[in-house]
Amino acid sequence: MTGYDDARTAPRALATEAVHAGRDDLARQGLHAPPIDLSTTYPSYDSRGEAARIDAFATTGAEPDGPPVYGRLGNPTVARFETALARLEGTQSAVAFASGMAALSAVLLVRASMGLRHVVAVRPLYGCSDHLLTAGLLGSEVTWTDPAGIAEALRPDTGLVMVESPANPTLAEVDLRALAHACGSVPLLADNTFATPVLQRPVEQGARLVLHSATKYLGGHGDVMAGVVACDEEFAGRLRQIRFATGGVLHPLAGYLLLRGLSTLPVRVRAASASAAELARRLAADPRVARVHYPRIGGAMIAFEVQGDPHEVIAGVRLITPAVSLGSVDTLIQHPASISHRIVDADDRRGAGVSDQLLRMSVGLEDVDDLWGDLDQALEARQRTSRGAGLDRYAAPPRGAAGHHAPAVAGR
Repeated sequence: MTGYDDARTAPRALATEAVHAGRDDLARQGLHAPPIDLSTTYPSYDSRGEAARIDAFATTGAEPDGPPVYGRLGNPTVARFETALARLEGTQSAVAFASGMAALSAVLLVRASMGLRHVVAVRPLYGCSDHLLTAGLLGSEVTWTDPAGIAEALRPDTGLVMVESPANPTLAEVDLRALAHACGSVPLLADNTFATPVLQRPVEQGARLVLHSATKYLGGHGDVMAGVVACDEEFAGRLRQIRFATGGVLHPLAGYLLLRGLSTLPVRVRAASASAAELARRLAADPRVARVHYPRIGGAMIAFEVQGDPHEVIAGVRLITPAVSLGSVDTLIQHPASISHRIVDADDRRGAGVSDQLLRMSVGLEDVDDLWGDLDQALEARQRTSRGAGLDRYAAPPRGAAGHHAPAVAGR
């Protein structure tokens, strides 16, 4: 099937890969939609051959040749998603897990198994990633530093440098190429959850590992939980061995939903990013907002600090959903200091720029004017509540009052 082979290996645009990667073999099988394989085990009458394949997996972690063996070793539906994500990120391989935290845990366990327990990391990270590193729950030790201090923070037992760009929740950006250079031989892990491969491919800038909470944009509909690491095949083999041993496998139905989500990823990200940029512009011009954070790279995430009580804004939205997580087709808003980053020490949280006034919004696919109308009434409702109480230590000065500064857009 030469046509199939050519289609699979020829360079293709991102939008084409999103639709076809992981599905290139379907037509020759007489299929259009990818099948869902729910089997947990698979029959084999060649026990000697099974033993040889299991021995090979134990040695290298490579995917076993031939038919599947057992659901914890691998699943055909999940493998399709892994193939597709690797193509989108420009890596040799990808390994999927039951959640983003399971994926990060597997990376840390791989390095710890090699005696490399020290991690250098740049704040802010997602709150649970921060906690996993800080608490040393997997026996790791972390040194927190700013991007300029990476090289100085490295030690002989450093197994990983970790960064998130744009960062959760402040949307701070770092120069991945410069960081990769500073890492030397230590692998740089870039959390690419917010940007997705639509906006950046960290491997092209020198990162060796790319982490996604696939729960977010890759799935895109708020109905699947997963994590994935895109990397070279050697590291992928080690990740598969950890996944097999610890059991953090992705369910086949989740793999199917993720593969389906990837097909619309470029369209969703670009449409939501256009709305987010417009909302960031309107928020930056609003005197009820003190500061807006929106990355230079673009994207569908906005963070903004209100002049008043952020909890009143959360309580006041009606179209926008007040909920943790992000990357869905509908718009979500949350207060990081109360939810996603609550587990991080308050001083560390504030030191990383996560103020108590900060709100994080994941912009979906609704009409931008409808979203703005909901934000506007929520901000106004907060002001009415403040005025009705007669006293509000958060309240913004009236327009034109002395000492009132126009809101700033960070990163623009």
